[in-house]
Amino acid sequence: MSPQSEEILLRCCEVTKRFGGLVVLWEVNLEVRRGSLIGLIGPNGAGKTTLLNVISGLLQPDSGRVEFLGRLINGLPAHAVVRLGIGRVLQIPRLFPHLTVEENVLVGVLFGRRKPPAREEAQEEARKFLTLVGLEGKHRERVGKLNTQEKRLVDLARALATEPRMLLVDELMSGLSLVEMERYTTLLRRIREQLGVAILWVEHVMEAILGTVDEVVVLDHGAVIAQGSPAEIAQDPLVIEAYLGTGAREVLGAHMGYAGSS
Repeated sequence: MSPQSEEILLRCCEVTKRFGGLVVLWEVNLEVRRGSLIGLIGPNGAGKTTLLNVISGLLQPDSGRVEFLGRLINGLPAHAVVRLGIGRVLQIPRLFPHLTVEENVLVGVLFGRRKPPAREEAQEEARKFLTLVGLEGKHRERVGKLNTQEKRLVDLARALATEPRMLLVDELMSGLSLVEMERYTTLLRRIREQLGVAILWVEHVMEAILGTVDEVVVLDHGAVIAQGSPAEIAQDPLVIEAYLGTGAREVLGAHMGYAGSS
């Protein structure tokens, strides 16, 4: 692996977040390197989405540091974090339902970049990302008329249109069939390979995570309890107990053939 590919994009150093007396994140340490694809897993309430919110500037940590390309980004608003190169795909897309698909992606091109292109070039850019996610035939449709999965793809295209170095993805696979999951995991790999975008991906579907990512980080009660390859995580007794409960070892083992296909 080249020195360039080892470049650390994001570094979280002992990040802690509280809501009143409830500790949601506790001294979380995390590194994301250029071009990596990392799965962030854990039980409900483990702090996964909160961590993404802290990284993206929607929330500020109570203590600790969040650095992007060596720059401290604590305290920056979400729009400034986007322009630095961190894109976000939300679990529930927040789009403009009365605008067209293309117009929603244009928002990313024109307002999510440090140096937005001219209008004509911006439209070409928007259609490029719609093609990448498989929505090239939908660019003139109103977003409000799309189904849930199509809206997620619009949100993904909009995030990519900001030209991120790193993409935060939250629960992309929810409600999908096995065929649809395979299509989405293939899309994430393509984004990483074609655009060189690092991806930090929160997901509950273990088959998708184990079969796609390079590395898995496990949160439980706001703390990192394990980190390693999918094979290592699948056999970690702390992960099995905290994330899936008693008797889950056989379930994880059954999916390791899937994991080996990545």
